[in-house]
Amino acid sequence: MNAPGILPLVAVDVGNSRVKLGLFDSVDRNPLPEPVSTLDIGPSLDELEKIRQWLPDHDLTRPAWWIGSVQRDVAGRLVAWLKNQDVPRITMIASSDLPLVVSLPQPDRVGIDRLLDAVAANRLRRPGEAAVVVDLGTAITVDLIDGTGAFLGGAIMPGIATSARAMHEFTDLLPLVEMWKLGEAPAPLGTATIAAMQAGLFWGAVGGVRELVEQLGAQLKVRPRLFLSGGAAPSVAKLLAHDAEYVSHLTLAGIAITAAQ
Repeated sequence: MNAPGILPLVAVDVGNSRVKLGLFDSVDRNPLPEPVSTLDIGPSLDELEKIRQWLPDHDLTRPAWWIGSVQRDVAGRLVAWLKNQDVPRITMIASSDLPLVVSLPQPDRVGIDRLLDAVAANRLRRPGEAAVVVDLGTAITVDLIDGTGAFLGGAIMPGIATSARAMHEFTDLLPLVEMWKLGEAPAPLGTATIAAMQAGLFWGAVGGVRELVEQLGAQLKVRPRLFLSGGAAPSVAKLLAHDAEYVSHLTLAGIAITAAQ
């Protein structure tokens, strides 16, 4: 059901390298609430003014703001900026706010983006069906949800762009290869340095994710549903399994669901 007190809603996913926002006027769409518009900005203070231009009537005070963050400094700048604009309704989401069972010793130490993805995935999976959720961003996370919908944990590895930056910074001659958002998979045989780096970065990530998905699935009696989200997910999903499902705005949907609860 819709929750009128939180609508319109701006869901904000503050990551380590990007800030993603979604404007929601409804949260009862099945299977997931869909933003009417989205905005993707950098983490600097100068970028925040783009938010005003993006909103209808440039009104920052009308929506409720629900923020999930894994980057404390960026989230702090955003909240301070919103408060300076007299925004009255700002919620920083904690693990205890989520409609999710987290079967781990310290739920509050898990990245909130991973948990929000699980909240959204629970709307997509069938009752009794387990799921693996892969989010390909600055870091790549591969997480397991059991048949009851409980978050069991998973694995974290460097994202494709993060690995590209590390190769550039920790070597003398390798250039910085832009791999933040991929449309198509690069050829596995690189015939020049940049092409070889692209091949290694991309296919190394695909291989790592594929193995983790297989290892997590091996713990279950039945094959889990596989959901992917994040910048590189469209090009990776079709390479992992024929039934892998790319879901855009998975984290933003998890924020909207949490706000409605």
